[in-house]
Amino acid sequence: MKDLTNTSKYLSLILRHKPEAIGIRLDEHGWADVQNLIEGIGKTRPFDRETLEEIVRTDNKKRYSFNDDKTLIRANQGHSIPVDVELPVEEPPEYLWHGTGQKFEVSIDKMGLIPKSRLYVHLSADRETAVKVGSRHGDPIVYRVDTGRMAGDGYIFYRSVNGVWLTKEVPAGYLEKNH
Repeated sequence: MKDLTNTSKYLSLILRHKPEAIGIRLDEHGWADVQNLIEGIGKTRPFDRETLEEIVRTDNKKRYSFNDDKTLIRANQGHSIPVDVELPVEEPPEYLWHGTGQKFEVSIDKMGLIPKSRLYVHLSADRETAVKVGSRHGDPIVYRVDTGRMAGDGYIFYRSVNGVWLTKEVPAGYLEKNH
């Protein structure tokens, strides 16, 4: 099996942040034309429909979705460009989790969780996943988010097709450090 890591990272960059890098555009819901995507990526590296389908099928985080006839593709979340990926509003569980690096602890304790360059704050359904996410940013720190109380206070939550929970912000008063 060929190593698709770099190509998958490039696909993520294109579908979440910089479609213009290969001369394509995303529609208002984040969809890209598959043929245009293949041709655009193919200008800089070997890339075909089989490679694209393998990346989508084997991605352990389920980052991408095809439409029904596989003529369009999009990233499921994580965009820094304004798109509406048509996520349904969902009632969250009582608690969700957020993992990050300890270097962000002071800022989070003061300001809460903000999306920074993304459209939403990403939350995990379990502590173990949050630890893994936090480890990507150095020494991990995990926050337990009182999402039941947040929902009761009117905050809106979405769940992406790959199970990641999303919300616009999490004020510091809903966070509890979980070491």
